Order: sequence, then C-alpha cells, then structure tokens
Amino acid sequence: MTSLQLAAANLFSPMTLCFALGGFAALVRSDLRLPEPVFTALSIYLMLAIGLKGGADLATVSPAEMALPILAALALSVVIPLWCHVALRRLAGLGARDAAALAAHYGSVSAVTFLAVLSYLDSVGMTYEPTVTALLALMEAPAIIVALLLAGPAQKQAQPLGAVLSQILASKSIVLLFGGLVIGLVVGREGLVPVKPLFGDLFRGLLCLFLLDLGRQAMERAGAWRENGLKLALFALLAPVINGGLGLTAAWLAGMSQGGAVVLATLAASASYIVAPAAVRMALPDANPGLYLTASLALTFPFNLILGIPLYAAMAAALYG
Repeated sequence: MTSLQLAAANLFSPMTLCFALGGFAALVRSDLRLPEPVFTALSIYLMLAIGLKGGADLATVSPAEMALPILAALALSVVIPLWCHVALRRLAGLGARDAAALAAHYGSVSAVTFLAVLSYLDSVGMTYEPTVTALLALMEAPAIIVALLLAGPAQKQAQPLGAVLSQILASKSIVLLFGGLVIGLVVGREGLVPVKPLFGDLFRGLLCLFLLDLGRQAMERAGAWRENGLKLALFALLAPVINGGLGLTAAWLAGMSQGGAVVLATLAASASYIVAPAAVRMALPDANPGLYLTASLALTFPFNLILGIPLYAAMAAALYG
C-alpha cells in the first residue's frame, strides 16, 4: 500500500469522518452534542477497553521484550518536554509558566490519538507489539512532572508537586488504564472472551461517537489561535512532526517492529488534553488555558488524526525499508 493509499485509508475511515462531522456541526452552529454524562461514560469505557486488551496481550510477552521499548518511551517523556520548553521560551517568547504548561501537554500523550493509530494499523493489516498499551500508560505522567519541575520558581499559588503527582496518578485515565492492564494480565485473552461483545465488537462504533463530540469541541476552539498568535499555531503543527520523528527513532533503536514504531511515533507526536490540563490547572494556575487547550485540542489533535498518522506511517516505511 502506497503512502497516498495509507493517507486515504485514514482520511476516509469512519472515525476520522465522525470527527469531521462533529466539526461541521459546530461550524454550522448545530445543537448536536453528546450530553456530558454520556461523553464521560464513553471516555471511561474507552480507557478500560484499552487497558483490558493491552493487559491480555501483555500476558503473552516476556519482561525482556518490554525492557527496551519502555526505556525508549521514558526517554521520550523527558526529552520532549525539555526541547518544547526551550523552544517555547526562546522562539515563541512565552513566559515560564505558559511554556511549562505547553511542554507538559506535548510531553504527555493522547489516549484517543492512540486509539486512532491502532484502528488505522488494524485497517491496513499492520501488526504491532502487544506492549504498546503499557507504553501509553507509562507516558501519561512523567513528562508532566518534568515540565512542572522546569516551571520551578515561576509557580505562584500552586499546589505542591507531591499533591499534583497524587492527583495525576489518581486520575480516571491512569486508574482505568493500569487497572485494565492488571485485569487483562490476570485473566488473559481467554478470560476476556465473555466480555468481547462489549469491549471488542462495539469498540470502534463507540469510538466514533466519542470522536463526533471531540470534533465539535475542537472546532469550537479553532478560532482561538488567532488571538494567541501565529507562533503558537506553527508550534502546534510542527511539534508533532518533530516529536513523531523522535518517537520513530527511539522505536527503531529499541528494536520495535514497523507497526510498533508507528504507534510510538504517534504517541510521541500526540498532546494530552485530558490528564495534562487537570494537572496544569492545579500546579500552574496562572498559566493561560487558551494557549495550551487551543494548541493541543484544536490544532495538534486534528492534525494528527487527519494527516499525522499516515505521515508517521510513511516515515516508518522509509526508515524500515
């Protein structure tokens, strides 16, 4: 399959088209939106489903097979917020708090983008390591901690780092991902057979509903980049490509497969808009939400969903030959 065919497969997938439909609904000022309890329930379902599948897959993997990919993922969680913080301070001219807030978002990961890349790889028949769900869970928090440490004395009226860390680890996405991993690891693939109709067969359909509302949310924020400057928009579109390249290189050095490299590249390229905003609001209350929410949700997320994933797949194909 050529790079153009890969891009078309992602662009015209039900998930991407549902995201586009949500954006169109917001553009024409439709009253289409999921009730907040439904959106919350879907997010809980998706996180638990990811964890269960990942844990069942991990039951077939030896610890030795996980070591290098985990080291690669943790290295990315340190390197990405460091370079993002420097770039945002020196090139974009942001203050210390705003630069740290954005670095936290871009160093952490998006579980929904992770779901999108897995669906994309499944649709084109490309395999990947069963360890990738563990990498998602491991990459949620470390980059946020690194970014908050970079903010250092710039923090005002912030909660202590220990309290922030406790809040991150107790967040629903972390609890559901790790909890699902443990359950899946204990019961294995055979143990999940009774719940497969819910957590397997319905998964992509419910993901479409979730992306429908995310498309609406992204479009409603899309105009805010004009208020925050061209430099922020450029960063939000260039950073995922740079981070995707770093993720691809790390995966190659760790000996991951081509499919696994696409997943790690996508994780590195993604930006958190669930866990990171909550942590930043606690630790950096003076940081501007208009900057980090606009960049991560309104710009980087749709870029990755529509163009980024096939781009990283094409980069991986070139690297792996």
